[in-house]
Parts: sequence; structure tokens; C-alpha cells
Amino acid sequence: MKVLRRVVITPESVILDENKLIFDASGQALIEKLYDEYVADYPKFYKMDPMAKLGFIASEVLLGRFEDRKKDREDMAVILFGKTASLCDDMLYQRSIQNPDEYYPSPSLFVYTLPNIVTGEIAIRNRYYGETSFYVLEHKDENVMNSMVEMAFQDEATGSAIAGWLECPDEEHFECDLKIIEK
Repeated sequence: MKVLRRVVITPESVILDENKLIFDASGQALIEKLYDEYVADYPKFYKMDPMAKLGFIASEVLLGRFEDRKKDREDMAVILFGKTASLCDDMLYQRSIQNPDEYYPSPSLFVYTLPNIVTGEIAIRNRYYGETSFYVLEHKDENVMNSMVEMAFQDEATGSAIAGWLECPDEEHFECDLKIIEK
């Protein structure tokens, strides 16, 4: 497997291929700045939960201005891993139903909240028709993640993947480490 490109996003920084990108923001404000800089035209972004926003933005930074971007591709997979999945939104939903006097379950907290939403949005945006999957792991384990990506590459139709770690336990604490990998 060959890594073509890598992006790492934390609340404090964005690193693309070992180059730190400078933004005067942190936390969710950083994610919004990245949206303004790299996307600015995807209204569904505002419906996504924090984890989906993070993964979506990371893929946009990662893919940048690739020439063949947004051309139908059946050979590209999206394989992500994380620990807490949609726990951030699950906790917000729990708060919305906890007090019986103010009981109002908000359906908006369940729009775009499942872990497979982020893989799906990346695939839809870029017209990727290969495998999309999100695996929940106990901790970030490069060996397990590499093994899963290698298994995806056993399918002759899969030639490359966006793969990596996506963790967002709450809106202000997150880590994303995505790569474009070729077989």
C-alpha cells in the first residue's frame, strides 16, 4: 500500500502532507473556517453532526484540487475508524429527553448522525461507488486499520481508498487522520 496524501486535523491544527496550514481559529470554529476555505457550497454540511462535519471537511482538504475528482469511480473505497461513533449527538439527544417537564425529542439530532453518514457523504460528494464502511475500535490501532484496508484491497475492483481515524467524542475534542492510499 502506498500513501499518496495525508491530512491530520485536531482542535488546534491542520496538517496536510507534513505542512501546517495556518488558521486563526480552533475547535468547531476551525471546522467552519475549513468549510469556508475548501467547500462553501454544500448545504447538507450544516445538517451533519460534528463527526460527519469533521470527516467531510478532512476529505475535502485531503482531495483538494485533484484533477480526476468528482468523476465516477468504482475503484475508490472510503474506510474509516473511530471509537465513539455518533456518541456526541447521542448525548445531545439524551439531554433533549431527560427532563420530563421539557420533554421534546429533537429529530434534528438524528439527522445525519450515524457513522456511515460520513462515509456516505464523502462517497456521494466525490462520486465514489466502491466500498464505504465505518468500523468502531476500542482505540486507534494502525495495525488493525491497515489490515482492514488491505482486506478491502483484496477485492479486484478496489484500487484506492480514503482511510483513517475519525474520532469526535464532543464538539471541541476531536482527531482526524485520513489518508489517500493506493493498492
